[in-house]
Amino acid sequence: MSATTKKMGRTSVPELRARKGSEPIVCLTAYTMPMAQRLDEHCDLLLVGDSLGMVVYGMDSTLAVTVDMMINHGKAVMRGSKNACVVVDLPFGSYQESKEQAFRTASRILAETGCAAVKLEGGAELAETIAFLSQRGVPVMAHIGLMPQQVNTMGGFKSQGRGDEAAEKVVNDAIAVAKAGAFSVVIEGTVEAVARRITETIDIPTIGIGASVACDGQVLVTEDILGLFSDFTPKFVKRYANLGDAISEAVGTYASEVRNRQFPADEHCFGVPNKGKLRAV
Repeated sequence: MSATTKKMGRTSVPELRARKGSEPIVCLTAYTMPMAQRLDEHCDLLLVGDSLGMVVYGMDSTLAVTVDMMINHGKAVMRGSKNACVVVDLPFGSYQESKEQAFRTASRILAETGCAAVKLEGGAELAETIAFLSQRGVPVMAHIGLMPQQVNTMGGFKSQGRGDEAAEKVVNDAIAVAKAGAFSVVIEGTVEAVARRITETIDIPTIGIGASVACDGQVLVTEDILGLFSDFTPKFVKRYANLGDAISEAVGTYASEVRNRQFPADEHCFGVPNKGKLRAV
């Protein structure tokens, strides 16, 4: 699409699917309406990730995030965006039990938020579930490699695909989810050569996060790139701004002015005469 062509309406799942091997897909996380408004102009896809548990709620992991939380934040992001395709994560425990449970959760999220698709973590072991959802009108974005919902079984947030056996597992996971009907797949925290190989092998777009520049798109946590989340910074994050410092400075100035009775000034109050000014007649 040329720079002079103005697209009307949201980017659709088929449009994203068709971007395989062409123009890179720009994706960021969004959890609130104001942030969605800022990102919408620049992003093809907004992901309402269960990372909100850590970024918004200060949790140690994503495991305690609930379906209701995802729905509420999904609604907010939909209200704040007009152009980007919005995808909402299925939280831990809401889809692993059975493909039927996954459909109930996914259909509720689609119906109540109005989003375009859901994302779930898992490779070959979730292929049957992905197929079940896809065949019933639920577009699915898969997520392989480093899977935060499996942090306990993975022994922490460790990069994936190191060594021949580990590399083959990630590749096979990618092939399985693509064959099952996922329209795209997030590859997280995976050795560059493995992510590149996957991108060249499967026929659906790959979205990298700590993966390869060869992926068909990239996603990061918005608060990470803006310097708003300082608990830790993953190796794969590039910080494009330090808004956290700017916020601290602004709030510090406000606090100082309140304590020194400099704020509010007359111009910020109601019913205060305009000193030194003549009333127009």
